[in-house]
Amino acid sequence: MTKSMILEQIEKFDTIIIHRHVRPDPDALGSQAGLGKMIQASYPDKRVYLAGEEDPSLTFLVEMDEVADDVYEEALVVVCDTANRERISDERYHTGNYLVKIDHHPTVDEYGDLMWVDTNASSTSEMIYEMYEAASDKLTMTDEVARLLYAGIVGDTGRFLFPSTTKKTFQYAAELATYSFDRSALYNELYKMEHAVAHLKGYMLQNFTMSSSGLAHVKITTDILTKYDITPSQTSKLVGTLGDIDGIKSWVIFVEEEELIRVRLRSKGPVINDIAAKYNGGGHPMASGATIYKWEDVENVLADLEEVCRTHES
Repeated sequence: MTKSMILEQIEKFDTIIIHRHVRPDPDALGSQAGLGKMIQASYPDKRVYLAGEEDPSLTFLVEMDEVADDVYEEALVVVCDTANRERISDERYHTGNYLVKIDHHPTVDEYGDLMWVDTNASSTSEMIYEMYEAASDKLTMTDEVARLLYAGIVGDTGRFLFPSTTKKTFQYAAELATYSFDRSALYNELYKMEHAVAHLKGYMLQNFTMSSSGLAHVKITTDILTKYDITPSQTSKLVGTLGDIDGIKSWVIFVEEEELIRVRLRSKGPVINDIAAKYNGGGHPMASGATIYKWEDVENVLADLEEVCRTHES
């Protein structure tokens, strides 16, 4: 029902602006641009815009549009892959005529005139393909849309390794793979690593700390970032680095930025999104993010994670 209601709004408006979260990942961009380009292919007379800041490492997927303020006045705005308003890229999202939220994260913020949230979906890109499948008589799939949605699914499932990967995920990925795009080239772009990032990965593997409960962590200070000539955003490619180490139940990477410390949390079993929410963040039960503002708070985060690791049965 919700999918058909979203489609009704898409058909109703001549102008559609699609947003996603700040510091985008492949699913944020894949769902945003996949939906946008699918709408454009299906309804060529509509004006469709993609809003948000650029990430230079992901422009191979898609580039954003310049959107004037007055374009929002009579526009439908859709926000993809964003649990709460604070994380929406480009604050003008609320100045449109009607707001739709499409997301697969646990609900943190019930915003929008219409919401479609499915926490069982592996990714928001999977949801966009599900929307296409439900209305394939009205929506048009193209090779470019397939490439974008496939990239989003691959990115948010960790190449189909994460527990969120389901039979439906594989089914949709297989159907998307029938379209004409270069999957090898896509994988190469998604997972290639600059030399500086590779060197920082080596530093992380040499300097992480692991407790008896199975919690591992590493701190990346601004001095370390400067030493390896790395920006904080580039560390996002290294969030899974500690995950293959034997005995680890959960791991956390602390990345110092100018005015805050980014906390990247991952887990193989213990539920961590409640802890992320406690520290100005949120996300999935096994993959979340948070923010602290001084190094003294690291010990509090670690103490909370230690507790869930200690009480979790392997």
